[in-house]
Amino acid sequence: MTDLVIGLTGPTGAGKSTVAAAFREAGCLIIDADQIARRTIADEKCLAALKKEFGNDIVGQDSSLNRGLLAQRAFADKKKEQRLNAITHPLIKEEIVRKIAEYRKKDVKAVVLDAPLLFESGADSLCTVSVAVTAPAEVRLYRIVNRDSISPELARARMGTQQESEYYNSRAQYLLEGTMSAGDIQTKVNQLLEQIIGDYA
Repeated sequence: MTDLVIGLTGPTGAGKSTVAAAFREAGCLIIDADQIARRTIADEKCLAALKKEFGNDIVGQDSSLNRGLLAQRAFADKKKEQRLNAITHPLIKEEIVRKIAEYRKKDVKAVVLDAPLLFESGADSLCTVSVAVTAPAEVRLYRIVNRDSISPELARARMGTQQESEYYNSRAQYLLEGTMSAGDIQTKVNQLLEQIIGDYA
């Protein structure tokens, strides 16, 4: 059993997925908040509330959610976006809380909550401690373009919707530089995990 829940966050392209994999390798269990969000939004209870708010046509004949249409309507204005968050966030948080409780019973060094919007969603309140992975903008741009096969313009637009490194640096208790090699990241994460266990045991 473990009492240690590590919140892991950072902007797209910074190397958070590599760090999450290193935490797994070091003996932690990972909860992927994005995966939980995707599953939760596709749940019947959530779909019913979303249809009521954004129109029946956001769900197809096969009961699958048209994410593009939902995004188009939900992000049309701030109030609609707030309604989307009011519907989805409590359900996502509920599932994350359930998953944390389940994983804490297992024989692991720590549970890691991998959440891009850790601070924005308030999910950091579920964690013992937070770790932010950041990288310079030019490194992130290069990675996003290559990873997602998109234009630099589209990558910059995507980066523009996210917080700057300072936002994460000022909120997280521990910081990791995402420009290291995979081997160096593993070594650094091993050391960081032992440091966190020492600080919070």
